[in-house]
Amino acid sequence: MCGIFAYLNYNVNRERRYILEVLFNGLRRLEYRGYDSAGISIDSSDLNSLPQIHHSIPSNSLPPLVFRQEGNIDSLVKSVYEEVATTDLNLEESFSIHAGIAHTRWATHGEPAPRNSHPQSSGAGNEFLVVHNGVVTNYEVLKATLVRHGFTFESETDTEVIPKLAKYVFDKANEGEGDHSVSFSQVVIEVMRHLEGAYALIFKSRHYPNELIACKRGSPLLLGVKELTENENNGSSFHDVKLLTKNEHPRELFFSSDAHALVEHTKKVLLIEDGEVVHLKDGGVSIFKFDNDKMKATGALPRSESVQRALSVLEMEVEQINKGSYEHYMQKEIHEQPESLTTTMRGRLIRGDSCKAKSVLLGGLKDHLKTIRRSRRLVFIGCGTSYNAALAARPILEELSGVPVTMEIASDLLDRQGPIYREDTAVFVSQSGETADTLNALEYALENGALCVGITNTVGSAISRNTHCGVHINAGCEIGVASTKAYTSQIVVMAMVALVIGDDTISSQARREAIIDGLFDLPNKVREVLKLDQEMKDLAKLLMDEQSLLVFGRGYNYATALEGALKVKEVALMHSEGILAGEMKHGPLALVDENLPIVVIATHDACFSKQQSVIQQLHARKGRLIVMCSKGDASLVCPCGSCRVIEVPQVEDCLQPVINVVPLQLLAYHLTVLRGYNVDQPRNLAKSVTTQ
Repeated sequence: MCGIFAYLNYNVNRERRYILEVLFNGLRRLEYRGYDSAGISIDSSDLNSLPQIHHSIPSNSLPPLVFRQEGNIDSLVKSVYEEVATTDLNLEESFSIHAGIAHTRWATHGEPAPRNSHPQSSGAGNEFLVVHNGVVTNYEVLKATLVRHGFTFESETDTEVIPKLAKYVFDKANEGEGDHSVSFSQVVIEVMRHLEGAYALIFKSRHYPNELIACKRGSPLLLGVKELTENENNGSSFHDVKLLTKNEHPRELFFSSDAHALVEHTKKVLLIEDGEVVHLKDGGVSIFKFDNDKMKATGALPRSESVQRALSVLEMEVEQINKGSYEHYMQKEIHEQPESLTTTMRGRLIRGDSCKAKSVLLGGLKDHLKTIRRSRRLVFIGCGTSYNAALAARPILEELSGVPVTMEIASDLLDRQGPIYREDTAVFVSQSGETADTLNALEYALENGALCVGITNTVGSAISRNTHCGVHINAGCEIGVASTKAYTSQIVVMAMVALVIGDDTISSQARREAIIDGLFDLPNKVREVLKLDQEMKDLAKLLMDEQSLLVFGRGYNYATALEGALKVKEVALMHSEGILAGEMKHGPLALVDENLPIVVIATHDACFSKQQSVIQQLHARKGRLIVMCSKGDASLVCPCGSCRVIEVPQVEDCLQPVINVVPLQLLAYHLTVLRGYNVDQPRNLAKSVTTQ
């Protein structure tokens, strides 16, 4: 969704050009989240460029400059430098203290246009500026109230009510009194009291020069701290609370929607929690806790006590967020899967010996295994690719655990208010750990007393913090909007969860050991299937002009059909549909003719003979077939040689979805490149869906 970035340098001289480039580069690191417009705000100091009414304003509180542009970040950069060239703004001017904010917008309210881009302003003079990730659900009520008080609105966004509300609060608090009788944090906390919905916000104001305030409820936000001293890389200081206190040491402070924009500057971060207000002033960091119930008890503007938090260390390297030798992030992440799967399993698989059986160790679950095994049912909850990964793992979870497994799309569970019981174990699957619908479903499950388990790729995410226990998939940074390596790692993690839950059953020991052997060899099998890259590119050339694609699967590979079709529609912008093969005669068969390309997944498992029957029926109706089968089975699935065959390595049936999805990922990638679309940032889509 939207991306937020802010940069404040303290007691270190930075030229305006340098500040601009830091902000632009921060936005580039957030591009993968999806966006359609962008904007920044920096300080002004050019009195000659301002209207006469502003000439009496002290230079340190001149109206900030705001630049907004529809389109990509390069369009914003170009427009900024073009606008600067028409003024006397000095890009070499140096600031010892400066606060700048930046934003990439993914449209929810109002079309992509400069007026709807962020930062949004309180009005003439830019007294308050806000960048926002999320949705304000009560903005219409707030807007109507502010209009009655004389405010005019220029945008169609929900965000514009926030800076205007801040100005209203500030003006009311200073009626009949001198300026600055109210603190910046008091203004922001009072604004928060009136907002409903999910949001991450950064405020900048000319009334409080060289200060920034961030707050959040639901949407992700991090603070990064970089000490510009000789001891910057001293690991012993990483968790020191003193790093957040006010001092005269030169430092740089950053806000960001996620870690990708911070890691090149610093690894010392604070994960801002819901209800926290983080105030950057005079080089120090003050953290306040917003408590709406306490605020209602007093009529005056709220004064919150500060709280202490410690910094944590990012387990991430800059190299992980670069493309390396690949043309696109999606291509890189597809080919990284042997390594990402190895990392996912590292330290968790026990080979066993003559004295000890092969087993799996998941430290994040060990204290809750008895409760999970006694559950009435396991409820897996996710959205999109994460839902498909859970669906792929459902058969092995049911087989080894003996516990009924149900699947829920997070938004549908909430719409239905589906029953969740205290005896249930609810498992929340999300790559980012910040998916809005999944988080809301988590809150719902917690209210109903279920044991909540998180499976995420992001340490410190909302899901990993708010669940009772969980497993990190450790797939590494995934930048491409279309998930690839996270999907396969999620399947492997859930297979390992099944092995752990069923570890107390003697009758399934041989089956478990066979799966563990398969897990050890899985990265090599993925390397083998990646050799189909050129074959998938050739197939993509044949399909690039098609309008539709059907993918049939069943059993373990029904999820593979759904995920393969999802990848094609996500990035190649081609209509594609994953279909349960057992439902073929209940409608989908009517679509079959000699023109429609159909992929049938028919690798060797318990459903193989049924898939053979499906292929025969589709062939009888002159279907244009592309069949994925196990190596050596080509003659069994296509005896007449009338269909195109993709042969893949054979592995344990519950791990076969990991292998089978890779050719479909490659096909989607090559289709997208050949059709001329943006692989890493598909139209209208975002990496982390942090709004409903």
